[in-house]
Amino acid sequence: MIRKLIRKVLELPMGKRRGKPRVYPLPQHGVRRDQLSHAALRVTSRLQEAGFSAFVVGGAVRDLMLDVSPKDFDVATNATPEQVHHLFRRSRIIGRRFRIVHVMMGPETIEVTTFRGGSVDDTNETGRIMADNSFGSQEEDAHRRDFTVNALFYDPSNETVIDYHNGVRDLHAKKLVMIGQPARRYQEDPVRMLRAVRLAAKLGFEIDDDTKKPIRSHAHLLKKEPPARLFDELLKLLMSGHAYACLKKLREEGLARGVFPLLDAVIDDKGGEDAFLKLSLDSTDARLRADKPISVGFLLATLLWRQVAQGWQRRCEAGEKSLPALLDAISDVENEQDNDFAIPRRFSVTMREIWTLQARFDSRTGGRPYRFLEQPRFRAAYDFLALRSEAGEVPSALVEWWERFQRADGDECERLIAEAKEGGAEEPAKKRRRRRSGRRKPEGAGESAE
Repeated sequence: MIRKLIRKVLELPMGKRRGKPRVYPLPQHGVRRDQLSHAALRVTSRLQEAGFSAFVVGGAVRDLMLDVSPKDFDVATNATPEQVHHLFRRSRIIGRRFRIVHVMMGPETIEVTTFRGGSVDDTNETGRIMADNSFGSQEEDAHRRDFTVNALFYDPSNETVIDYHNGVRDLHAKKLVMIGQPARRYQEDPVRMLRAVRLAAKLGFEIDDDTKKPIRSHAHLLKKEPPARLFDELLKLLMSGHAYACLKKLREEGLARGVFPLLDAVIDDKGGEDAFLKLSLDSTDARLRADKPISVGFLLATLLWRQVAQGWQRRCEAGEKSLPALLDAISDVENEQDNDFAIPRRFSVTMREIWTLQARFDSRTGGRPYRFLEQPRFRAAYDFLALRSEAGEVPSALVEWWERFQRADGDECERLIAEAKEGGAEEPAKKRRRRRSGRRKPEGAGESAE
């Protein structure tokens, strides 16, 4: 009874005997060492040959047991960061809050962490961990991990899975269970709430009731997280392969509006479906499944387009000309995001270019279509236009015209331009050009997106 009480107070695992996890042999879990990447196998082998313990740990073990190819492999060991760094020539120690080692082998980078201890070096007034470089045993490390299905250790030397927290049972039950007291774990690291949502949506798991209950009341803690960290978590959500499901799950768990700044523009509290956004995220998921590259700038442009489009429409209805209205709407959205969120410039520049170029697709007479094709972002802007058309925002005939123009030869291009001119395109631009006679017209001015 006394031992049980101590474990409860200290939040230690409630196993029958401390230090005696359940060990699953190969026939019970089915994960073979040849399913690991070459780099992960080499790292664990070298550490073990040097006399250290070394295991593949976390999401890779979980995914392999679910017959899913892991995106990457992490290794946990009792070697200190300095000892790991000494063993591998191409490695570096990174991090202050959590010191880890990146071991580079060919194109692959293996993240190696030392078993973490049961205490933390530094926390703030809300209980959030600010520094954590205390080392410990494998059991303590398992207890410090977030969810039971992420606390599984795989030993390639004997092909066993080591389980301290019934993670294998929860994995088969498709249940996401927090290790320890959920409320306290969210205080230690509020981003765990976002991870719970992402993993539940990605894996098709249910969040355990005790794990779910404190999320809504602790959601405000996310407001104190660094914007750059939230941005990284947002990208993980959007590139999980189940992006729209993740966003819906965020709304269900109370993490949508007023908590995660960028999501205020994305998620409707009433549960309304954004056709354009869903098409975009479904397309991203399909590209990820096909192992095709993803443009983060393009993805973020689709994420915030509803805000831009609504501002553009309001200004046009108020009598503003189309292009200035679009530029003003873009500026408003950019200013709002600059105040609330940290979108790196390399992505925000791409977003602005894709949005701005939408106003040029109605410019289909004279030499403008030829010049437009030479724009470096033309193809991205065209793909964006195609998504807008599929969502019913612009006529499909406009997309078809540009698709034909891209593939046409000289005579066919001239015929398409004549066809567009007969349809009345560019009349407002012609009038402005007469008023500005004798002056060189800046590229892009006077174009219409109506």
